[in-house]
Amino acid sequence: MISFNVPPYVPTAPGYMAEAVSNHKICGDGPFTKKCNAWIEEKTGCQKALLTTSGTTALEMAAILCDIQPGDEVILPSYTFSSTATSAVLPGAKLVFVDVRSDTMNIDETKIEDAITDKTKAIFIVHYAGVSADMDAIMDIARRHDLKVVEDAAQGVMSTYKGKALGTIGDFGCFSFHETKNYSMGEGGALLINDPSKNEAAEILREKGTNRAKFFRGQIDKYTWVGYGSSYLPSDLNAAYLWSQLEVADEINDDRLATWHKYDEAFKPLEDAGKVELPTVPEDCVHNAHMYYMKCKDLDERTRLIDHLKENGVYAVFHYIPLHSAPAGQEFGRFHGTDEVTTRDSERLVRLPLYYGISDEDVETVIKAVNSFYE
Repeated sequence: MISFNVPPYVPTAPGYMAEAVSNHKICGDGPFTKKCNAWIEEKTGCQKALLTTSGTTALEMAAILCDIQPGDEVILPSYTFSSTATSAVLPGAKLVFVDVRSDTMNIDETKIEDAITDKTKAIFIVHYAGVSADMDAIMDIARRHDLKVVEDAAQGVMSTYKGKALGTIGDFGCFSFHETKNYSMGEGGALLINDPSKNEAAEILREKGTNRAKFFRGQIDKYTWVGYGSSYLPSDLNAAYLWSQLEVADEINDDRLATWHKYDEAFKPLEDAGKVELPTVPEDCVHNAHMYYMKCKDLDERTRLIDHLKENGVYAVFHYIPLHSAPAGQEFGRFHGTDEVTTRDSERLVRLPLYYGISDEDVETVIKAVNSFYE
């Protein structure tokens, strides 16, 4: 069976992890954590990056740093993972879901403004499949209404919008380094901070509410508890595993893009024949081949396609169940406007195997299996 995902692995990883152990510094903020932070800052141009225990906790930190309070409202797409929503629920926000665009599956920027009320505090953007949302339009809305913008760029490492790295356009950006992502540390993430005035608050929040970071920089002679915080620091062992991939990030990116383009070229005739819909990448966007998906005619056809692929040794999967239809989504939020795209397209979308190092033979097997279904 061809796996849907295989976590990225680089041969230098065991040596780096052994080095982390020999450093006697396997807790948070060790040498490899600092290397990863510096790499993110240099690669994206963000003024400060902090590795976290997950993309989820990066989002939680962003929500807290946005000063979201009980009763505030946060606008977000329903077509996303639960973490986008739970991070806003944690400080007490009410969720306001809006529809997505059918071409990119990103939040429909034309539906945001109508969902704004006097309680709206922030807009949480998801860059689906590593393809940017329309950030110019979204930032314009946010500025005019004095709203914070959090970019859930969990799938967007190495992607850009008009030359700017995803995660660096809003107030905060959040990466994920989960095993399903292009670059992985097993469980992990990063918070990108685009406002220098938030740096110290972020460090305190990440360090269990203490000013420990200032102590280690020699700015104070002892550290103490100064505010609310939690433990958002990943182990340096995890960071060492990630560092091995960041050193060859371009190679990994190129490998994934090559697979993505093979799929896209192979399935173009199916799209031209009106049998499937393929991903759209707007002109202003450079993506990272986080996933390759296609949309079937309807739910029944998708189910039959997934079964057919499984019978032919290919493991393909669907994606999110819209959050507004979930029990927690109904408890913590509401859908604003009409659900024209979210549910319909969520039932049609199927994702194909794509990971660093997938063989040409396996890619051809996937292509043949899809084509044989539609023949």
